[in-house]
Amino acid sequence: MIQSKSSEKKITNHLQQDVVKISGKTIFINPFLYWRRFDENTNRWLREPGQMSEDQILSNRNRFYPEIEWADLSHEEKLIKDATVEMFLKTLELIGTFHPNLSSGQLLEIERKMAIIKKIPFEKWVKKSFAKKARLLENEKRKFLRERFLSSWREWFSLENTQQAILPLIVTLFISAFIGWSLGISKNSCNPYFEQNINQLN
Repeated sequence: MIQSKSSEKKITNHLQQDVVKISGKTIFINPFLYWRRFDENTNRWLREPGQMSEDQILSNRNRFYPEIEWADLSHEEKLIKDATVEMFLKTLELIGTFHPNLSSGQLLEIERKMAIIKKIPFEKWVKKSFAKKARLLENEKRKFLRERFLSSWREWFSLENTQQAILPLIVTLFISAFIGWSLGISKNSCNPYFEQNINQLN
């Protein structure tokens, strides 16, 4: 019972961080809380980084990360921060779409609160998204290489020259195996111990 109340409290606190109250209106600043109102295209647009132009991202870097010296960041860090900037822009666009009556001042207030509250969660989500995409690409690469390997072998086996070369080899291997088996039986039959065992069985 105590654990249940503790879990509920954590969930409530987490949801409170995703909500901003403005003029009596409840505004979700977590874009995924709007998912019930998404169509498939909007869902894909939100979840896949790289849906906004580079110019949009670059011009808004200092808007959400005024404290950062971008030249000092590594390439990987820039990718994560840029994708996070994209998440901020997408979220503000969704909020403006689902709450069209908000004034520019109210949107600015929401933006400021988002920059404080959602920066770390957005960065974590972006890192997970990149890791998932990397895994999918690696799986696709392995699948492609496996299919290409099998396809090349099938093509090689289907060639007439290959079949003409392999058929005698298969026949030779079969004959060799048969001769080896025959010699093994013949050798055992000449072995006194082998005959003694047969007599004992009889």
